[in-house]
Amino acid sequence: MDVILVPALKLLINVIDLYIWVVVIGVVLSWLTAFNVVNSSNRFVYIVGDFIYRFTEPPLRRIRGILPDLGGFDISPIILIFILIALQEVIVRIILKVG
Repeated sequence: MDVILVPALKLLINVIDLYIWVVVIGVVLSWLTAFNVVNSSNRFVYIVGDFIYRFTEPPLRRIRGILPDLGGFDISPIILIFILIALQEVIVRIILKVG
């Protein structure tokens, strides 16, 4: 059982790590777009931004629905990253118990 489970859980940890990076890149890209450092009418920037938005917006929207209104501050990416790190820790604990 652990022959299949441990590599699958390690792969899941890597996927979560990549998703954390996508969230961070999305935050940085939104800042760069807001301050007109990056032109969102550029086709490549638009495609990357649209992909990141579609990929990260569903969990961020759920977190924003729970959080109180903080004005111009959006801390939902930070909360999502904390949740993903906690999930990684749970998976590591499962790996240590299984094999």
